[in-house]
Amino acid sequence: MQLASAMSRIGTETAFEVLVRSKALEAQGRSIIHLEIGEPDFKTPQHIVDAAKQALDEGWTHYGPSQGLPELRAAIAEYVSASRGIPVEPDNVCVVPGGKPIIFFPMLALLEPGDEVIYPNPAFPIYESMIKFCGATPVPMPLLEERGFSFDLNLFKDKLSANTKMVVLNSPANPTGGVIPAEDIREIAALLRERDVIVLSDEIYSRMSYGEKPVSIATLPGMQEKTIILDGFSKTYAMTGWRMGYGVVPKFLVNPINTLMVNSNSCTASFTQRAGIAALRGPQEPAEAMIAEFRRRRDAFVAALNEVPGFRCAVPEGAFYAFPNIEGTGWKSKPLADALLEQAGVACLSGTAFGAYGEGYIRFSYANSMDNLMEAVRRVGAFLRK
Repeated sequence: MQLASAMSRIGTETAFEVLVRSKALEAQGRSIIHLEIGEPDFKTPQHIVDAAKQALDEGWTHYGPSQGLPELRAAIAEYVSASRGIPVEPDNVCVVPGGKPIIFFPMLALLEPGDEVIYPNPAFPIYESMIKFCGATPVPMPLLEERGFSFDLNLFKDKLSANTKMVVLNSPANPTGGVIPAEDIREIAALLRERDVIVLSDEIYSRMSYGEKPVSIATLPGMQEKTIILDGFSKTYAMTGWRMGYGVVPKFLVNPINTLMVNSNSCTASFTQRAGIAALRGPQEPAEAMIAEFRRRRDAFVAALNEVPGFRCAVPEGAFYAFPNIEGTGWKSKPLADALLEQAGVACLSGTAFGAYGEGYIRFSYANSMDNLMEAVRRVGAFLRK
């Protein structure tokens, strides 16, 4: 029995493959510092956990609406309205199990062979994977270190064509930690406003910025009705395992996304959605404290990386990733990442795990303790000095 041809076009997320390899080394008694997985190392705030326990006790264990519980959609609409400064109605909110369905479902609903999608590279690998799976043509936009890992807008203009159906933005970004400057967002909006193009704006790290507040393209005139905002609970509230994300989408996409939910997941777990209400409407201090700690780690970790022979690391403006340039070491990205795991006991990701333009870089997640981060830098430096 042969697999469908579309399966030959689908990619994966290397972080989980490296996690399996590193766990296997740990099982052999090796000491491994985990800087590969992109998830907060903090516990989910207690008031959110308590809300989930209460929901279980109250019987929130059955099917719910495919679009999400009305109370959660109302809370999300309030939050996005307040945080972005745009009017959002609950009817425009779709709750899904994790952020990835808000990549997958709109692409399935909109893309056909011949359509082109402009997306950042290096970037979250699922963008390119899903574009190819849907039969559309991926058009990578190199993220350049000298531009703060933002788009070259002249190149962006050149890549726009009559076949451009979608543009993917991610700010703050994985893996670079870059934030698209407000002026660039305004120029991108000006280039797209009169085109029959939809924007997928991945804002999952929107709360995790350390300088200039990221600007959502949906806030600019004429753009909300042609923008999909992807956000969720995994990063801000350390809820990666709860699997709960959402999209704020134009009206015409609500029914297609709901239909795809019915055909795939039926609904997002009801008790986790009750916890999501507590996350948005409850105390924000735990999230703010976590982000402050990430900033402290970022400053110390990046400074230490810049002392490693052959490394050059820009200070990330958001998320919790460092993306050092390693060209000065003489190594290629994947061989170095593999060697650091196997020989130095530091699990990280090759820049090429995020696309071809990631060559010359590796990604570290600094969602780990300060002691472990400093020990990781010591191990990397010792390995390279050998």
